[in-house]
Amino acid sequence: MKRLGALLLLLACTAPAAAAVWRVQPGERIGAVIERAAPGDTVEIPRGHYAERLRIEKPLTLRGIDRPTISGGGEGDVIRVVAPDVRIEGLIVRDSGDDLGGQNAGIYIQPGAHRAVVRHCDFAHVLFGLWIEKADDVRIEDNLITGMREKLSSQRGNAIQLYNTRGARIARNHISFARDGIYVDVSHHAEFVGNVIHHVRYGSHYMNSYHNLWQDNESHHNQGGLALMEVRHLTVRGNRTWANTDHGIMLRTLQDSTIEDNVAAGNGRGFFIYDAEYNVLRGNLVIGNRVGIHLWAGSFNNQVDGNDFVNNQEQIRYVASRDVEWGQRRGNYWSNYLGWDGDGDGFGDTPMEASDAVDWLVARYPFTKLLDSSPAISTLRLISRQFPVLRVATVTDARPAMVPRHQDWRAWLEAMRNDAARD
Repeated sequence: MKRLGALLLLLACTAPAAAAVWRVQPGERIGAVIERAAPGDTVEIPRGHYAERLRIEKPLTLRGIDRPTISGGGEGDVIRVVAPDVRIEGLIVRDSGDDLGGQNAGIYIQPGAHRAVVRHCDFAHVLFGLWIEKADDVRIEDNLITGMREKLSSQRGNAIQLYNTRGARIARNHISFARDGIYVDVSHHAEFVGNVIHHVRYGSHYMNSYHNLWQDNESHHNQGGLALMEVRHLTVRGNRTWANTDHGIMLRTLQDSTIEDNVAAGNGRGFFIYDAEYNVLRGNLVIGNRVGIHLWAGSFNNQVDGNDFVNNQEQIRYVASRDVEWGQRRGNYWSNYLGWDGDGDGFGDTPMEASDAVDWLVARYPFTKLLDSSPAISTLRLISRQFPVLRVATVTDARPAMVPRHQDWRAWLEAMRNDAARD
């Protein structure tokens, strides 16, 4: 019995103490409370304006009550996270420094600060919103991030920067007026879900990153929507890229990836595909762009099935030495297809050739587009289709679909018209 009592006493003495909750008092500095808190504690920050820069060197939860503001006063990082297992919730983080070389950020998550969580925070007038480097399994969710909108794009930082990370989840953030929305380099096994990005250079800027998911995001009114470069084993699903001045989705030096069920509407180029092979593109709606698909630098050996190409001014821009065959498993829909469906199986009886000598001419000499409706250009288009010697290499579709698979294509055209009217 004595031994049992001694054992219980020993367990009581060695058991970890319950985490404490500290509340910042009026006139008190947040940094002073952080110093007193023990690892695993929670620091609550009441509503107010706090002019200080914080450094978190132990596992803590920093929780805002009624949206307090922490201002860095225009110098350095507002919050620097050093320790692993830090959670930051419910704060307004503003006024970082503007030194691009110093990578000044609203929240800087430095190497080794694994499993950091930043949720329900607003970032205002920060150079980089969050800089995350060599920190694994971070969670950045439900934040509002606005950069230094008075600066030129090249003088801003990125809203979320990931470098050399694994297992990140970036979800439901609303991003604007940064340089790039989400910049990803050497970061693997990450998920980017439900983010909205507008008025930046590139909505996403991916490089050298593998086994990632980009799903249900919206990228609009940027220079480019999704820029995916030097990437393998990527899934890009259910995203909407619209009203971007250049591309909706760029696939550059991309392999072994699946691009499906996305919408590219009203962009300069719906898709820009450069040096991309062994990918699957299916179920995408490419509608109302100046160029539907710009295919360049090889980009052979892709499976392209079941997509809808609707009312693009130029469906395909392709200049190469040999044909590329699409629709081998399931034909794509082309709104400018002039063939027929004699047997009623839902597919055209004659192949679709996506471009001809006139398209080749326009790609090389854009000013000829001014003559597009002239009798001379119409005659050239007719002759090029009748005489094989004038035929150019193109994208072919053996059994093009007769009706689009996306039932909402008219709604997208109407939305593009309304957006153009507002501009």
